[in-house]
Amino acid sequence: MKYLSLGDTTDIAASCHHVTFGGTGIIMDAGMDPDQDGYAALPPFELLKSRPVDHVVVTHAHHDHLGALPVLAAEVPHAQIHMSRPTAMLAEQLLPSSARLQKRRVREGSTSTAPVFDVEAAEALSYLYDTHLLDSPFDMRGLKAEGPLAATFTHAGHVLGAVGVMLDGYDGGKRRRMFYTSDTSVRPQTILPEADFPDGPVDVMLLESTLGADPDAEETSRKSEEKRLGAMLETVLGRGGCALIPVFALGRSQDVLAMIGRYKKRGLIAEDTPVYTAGSMRGIAEIYDKTRNSTPRLDPDFEVYGVHQKRLPKSQSRLNEALSQPGIFVLTSGMLFERTPSFALAQRIVSNERHGIFFVGFSKEGSPGDRLQIAAAAGEKMVFEKGDDPVEINATVERFRFSGHAHRRDLVEIVDRVKPRTVVLVHGETAAKSWMKDNIEVAHPDVRVIIPEQGQELEL
Repeated sequence: MKYLSLGDTTDIAASCHHVTFGGTGIIMDAGMDPDQDGYAALPPFELLKSRPVDHVVVTHAHHDHLGALPVLAAEVPHAQIHMSRPTAMLAEQLLPSSARLQKRRVREGSTSTAPVFDVEAAEALSYLYDTHLLDSPFDMRGLKAEGPLAATFTHAGHVLGAVGVMLDGYDGGKRRRMFYTSDTSVRPQTILPEADFPDGPVDVMLLESTLGADPDAEETSRKSEEKRLGAMLETVLGRGGCALIPVFALGRSQDVLAMIGRYKKRGLIAEDTPVYTAGSMRGIAEIYDKTRNSTPRLDPDFEVYGVHQKRLPKSQSRLNEALSQPGIFVLTSGMLFERTPSFALAQRIVSNERHGIFFVGFSKEGSPGDRLQIAAAAGEKMVFEKGDDPVEINATVERFRFSGHAHRRDLVEIVDRVKPRTVVLVHGETAAKSWMKDNIEVAHPDVRVIIPEQGQELEL
């Protein structure tokens, strides 16, 4: 059994892994780095030229796990592509949207890098998706397989359609088991229940480590943060202001809308408080609702579109009217990246003390969302775009911790539950992996823990 990290191993960027299991070559995830443009955002697929690739598994539809799939499919056109049905539905919407965004950014001049795939290539992929139910083994043998090899999807939590992957087959004449957690959450969120994990032991586990360097995450509960967000919304709306909640289109936006629905039912905020949404998150909400009876849910009766939503006004006059009365704007992007609805609205309201900007997810260092939070905490002005004048931050700016990832103590507990002989730490910053390695080795001295390097093939 061999493992090769194609994605960045020092950061949370493009996720992509190559596994050779008993002669069968498997790619798990094909992400793009959201901080890069063009081919610089892709994993180094040239490393696959001397390696078998019989199957591609996409664990979920976030850009850093799915975004490079059209490019990979062109590199290995013979490989079968596997995912859950909800992930396929999301991919059919998100990949063409990514292609249009790449083209638009060139047209607008925000990048000089040519798109890496077009809408036609993204749409054509949908005919190649093999979709599978949870807990139902399917054949993964390659052309040179030593013997039987099966894969099984398990519910990973995280976002709609996200799966962990169990591989069970023969390698080196012996039966072996490998489990890939992908991004996972061991605690319930607002819509999705906690992840399921296979019974151990397994020979190898690829374990995410996203929150391994975040000590605050393990000290914060979703319940307390939901209560705090509700109180802050009540305060801002009560003074006649509007609240901007920057969100990621997949996962966090649906979670936030579910929370707003709860607040209204409890009478914390008025039932007629308008909620404005825009862009791809509206189409994703439809997929959440269409699959509510066929995927794991805390409440299958809940519908995201059961929370009444208005479209973000496009004209300045209608937007001015919306901002003149209490309202909630749930808009992408979650990190306030330039040329997004949340960035434009933040610029507009940040100097007005009536309003609030409430971050509900991670903001990468140096992103506009991160810079705004730092400036607000320091009582300083902020420059939104190069060449602009600094602006006063008078709006209330707060961060709330709602994560679809397991915190680091929970990740160590996954090792307890799955009982791997070897752990390969993936999808995390260097500091996160170092903390995880040290603590797994203390709790499980018999477990071999590996921090891989990009492009280095490991014999497992």
